[in-house]
Amino acid sequence: MKILVCISHVPDTTSKINFTEGDSKFDTNGVQFVINPYDEFVLTRAMWFKEKQGATVTVINVGTAATEPTLRKALAIGADDAIRINTEAIDGYFVAKQLAEVVKNGAYDLVLAGRESIDYNGGMVPGMLAAILNFNFINACIGLDVDGSSVTASREIDGGKESLSTNLPLVIGGQKGIVEEKDLRIPNMRGIMMARKKPLTIVEPITVETTTASKNFEKPAPKGAVKLVDADNIGELVDLLHNEAKVI
Repeated sequence: MKILVCISHVPDTTSKINFTEGDSKFDTNGVQFVINPYDEFVLTRAMWFKEKQGATVTVINVGTAATEPTLRKALAIGADDAIRINTEAIDGYFVAKQLAEVVKNGAYDLVLAGRESIDYNGGMVPGMLAAILNFNFINACIGLDVDGSSVTASREIDGGKESLSTNLPLVIGGQKGIVEEKDLRIPNMRGIMMARKKPLTIVEPITVETTTASKNFEKPAPKGAVKLVDADNIGELVDLLHNEAKVI
């Protein structure tokens, strides 16, 4: 089984985010980048298939050379090789089209991606990719097993979970539950050293007409000052909740 794991290069959630050029460009200065957490869950599941079923695991990213340290981390976790599509990730459709071209040329059986990236939270790439490829698709996946070409999976739905059966080829939009957080892997020294020798192929992008463009970004409004109310003054608390907060 050939597995392709899509890796997004996203800011660490502790990073301070700023914008430049009239709030139209993301400022990367001083920002620490990591593997998108949802992608880390599916990468860990891919490693299980590699170790238990002999699958080969390739990781892929649409991005510039700045994303290569993130791909190298994925290699250090245990992926066999990496592909970087040499272009900025402009929008979800553009990314899906670039990934689809690699999947077609590489004859991959299973494509694993996080259900969304934590920077833009678009949640559109896995579904678009499956539609372009005419592959089966399961989103919000929290359980996955493969036996030959047969697949059993479960996904999160409102108020519970749904069990599914399908066949390869398949695109998965995964999340926490496909493996547990305690099972996520931290690269060790041996993995880091081996990652330096693993192949990282750079592929030039295909021509795709983009369908959206970011005009500007806006940070959330700062939180208001906290008002402290004495525990014995219930009347004042009720008045504030009713007249200022307007929640009662």
